[in-house]
Amino acid sequence: MYIVRKRSGEKLSRIVIHNETVYLCGQVGLDLTEDMAGQTTSVFARIDEHLAEAGTDKSKILYALIHVKDNSDVPLFNKLWSDWIPEGQAPARSCVQATMARDVILVEVTVTAAL
Repeated sequence: MYIVRKRSGEKLSRIVIHNETVYLCGQVGLDLTEDMAGQTTSVFARIDEHLAEAGTDKSKILYALIHVKDNSDVPLFNKLWSDWIPEGQAPARSCVQATMARDVILVEVTVTAAL
C-alpha cells in the first residue's frame, strides 16, 4: 500500500493517490466572476490538469460528485459535461444543489479516477 499527496496545504491535498486510485479535492473555477458556463469550463480544465499531474486522465474517472448552486443550471452543466467526457466513458456520478462555501461559486466538482 502507498499514499502520495500532491499540492498539499494545511487543510487539504489537491491530489491524493492511494494504490491505483486518484482522489481530487473539489474543483471550482479560477475566475468566480464568470457565469455557469465559464466556471464549469474552468473546473473541467483544472480537473484535466490535476489528473495529468497524477498520471491519468478524464477517461479513467470512476466517480464524480457535482455540487451546483442552483438546480436550474443542471441542464447547461449536463451539456458541457457531455461535451467534455469522452464518449462511452461516463463515470458514476451524483449531482446535488448545495449551499456553496462562497456565494459566487456556482459549481464544484470532485472526482475519483483510476491510474
